[in-house]
Amino acid sequence: MTSRFRLFCALVAVGAAVSPLYAQRWQVQYFYDKSDSSLEIRDLQFASSARGVAVGEIVDADKNRRKPFALVTADGGVHWELVALRETPVSLFFLNENLGWLATSKGIWVTNEAGRSWRKLAKSPEGVLHVCFLDAQNGFAVGIRKLAMATHDGGEHWVPVPEATQPPGDIRYSAYSWITFATPLKGIATGWNMPPDPGAPQHPDWMDPEATVSHRERPHLALSIQTSDGGKTWQASSSSAFGTISRVRFARPGVGVGLVQYSEAFEFPSEVFRIGADGHSETIYRDKKFSVTDIWVAPDGMAYLAGSLHASRIRDILPGKIQVFKGQARTAKFGDTDAWTPIEVDYRAVAKSALLAESGGQMWMATDAGMILKLMP
Repeated sequence: MTSRFRLFCALVAVGAAVSPLYAQRWQVQYFYDKSDSSLEIRDLQFASSARGVAVGEIVDADKNRRKPFALVTADGGVHWELVALRETPVSLFFLNENLGWLATSKGIWVTNEAGRSWRKLAKSPEGVLHVCFLDAQNGFAVGIRKLAMATHDGGEHWVPVPEATQPPGDIRYSAYSWITFATPLKGIATGWNMPPDPGAPQHPDWMDPEATVSHRERPHLALSIQTSDGGKTWQASSSSAFGTISRVRFARPGVGVGLVQYSEAFEFPSEVFRIGADGHSETIYRDKKFSVTDIWVAPDGMAYLAGSLHASRIRDILPGKIQVFKGQARTAKFGDTDAWTPIEVDYRAVAKSALLAESGGQMWMATDAGMILKLMP
C-alpha cells in the first residue's frame, strides 16, 4: 500500500459517513496509484457509452516535472490507455464518438480517432479555455483577455466575436471560461473581470488560514454573451457579482442548472442555481462544507452535484471526501435538504474536485487525484 493510498484512507474521516442503503453507487473504474507521481485530471468527456477521454498531467513527487496526457477507453471503462500529449490540456469537447477538440495552453487540437491521436489546428488562437461545436464545421472558442472566436470550417480558421469585448473591465483581468448551447440557436458564454485585490493576503492560504478567512471577498464584474441565432449575432452584458460562473448545463430548453464557485474569503464555497425557460435563475443548493465543483442535468431534469466535503473554509490545503447528490432541478427548493439524495461514492475517492460526464444514459466522474468512477445501479 503506497503512502498516497494511506493518505486517501485517512482523510475519509473528513467527510460524512456513507450509508450502505443507497440504491446507486459510484464504483472505481480507474485509479492512478503510484508513489513517485500523481495524476491530475483536468477534464472528462464520454462521446458514447463505450468511448471516453480524460486529459490532464502526470506530476512527479517533487512537482518538478509535468507530463501532459490523454487517458482513453474504447470499451466503456474496462480498460484505459495513456496517450502522451504535446501541450498542457485545459478542456475537451466531443461532437460524436470519434470527432473531438482539445483546448491546450497554446492552441486547439482535433482528433478523429476518439482521442488516440491529435492534430494541432495551425491557425487556432492561444489562451482558449473552452470550446463548443454545433456540428463538424461550426464552433466557438472562448478564453483569456475576453477572447471569443467562431469557426465555420472545423477549426481550421477562426474569426473574432466582436461583441465579446463590449463589457467594461480591463482586458488583462478578464476572461470567458465557459460556452454552451441549450439549442442549436440559443447559446451563452460566461466569464469575469477580476482585477487584483490589493487587500488580499500576499501569502499562501496554509501559511495564515485566519487571515485568509477573515479577508472579505470583493464583488467584481460577471461577463456574458448570449446568442439566439446560432452565433450569427451576440448580445453582451455584465453585472456586479461575487464568485464566478464556472458551469452552465442544459438538458433541454427550460431545464438547466448553473454553478457559481467562490474563494475562501466567501462564506460558502459554491452555489447551484436553476435556469428557467424565461432565463430567470434562482438558488437551489448551497452548503458551507460541501464544495460543488461540477454539475450535470439529465434529460428527465435530474440534477447531479459533485464535489468534496471540507472541514474548514481553507479548501485548497487538503483534499476532501468526494460526494455526489441528486435531485430534480425543476422542483428543488433552496433550503429543502430532502430534495437532495446522496449517492454512495467509493471510500477511496478523496480529492479537491470532481468532474461529471454522461453519454448513452451512463454517468461518469473523474477526480483531480487520478480516479475515474462510474455510476452503477
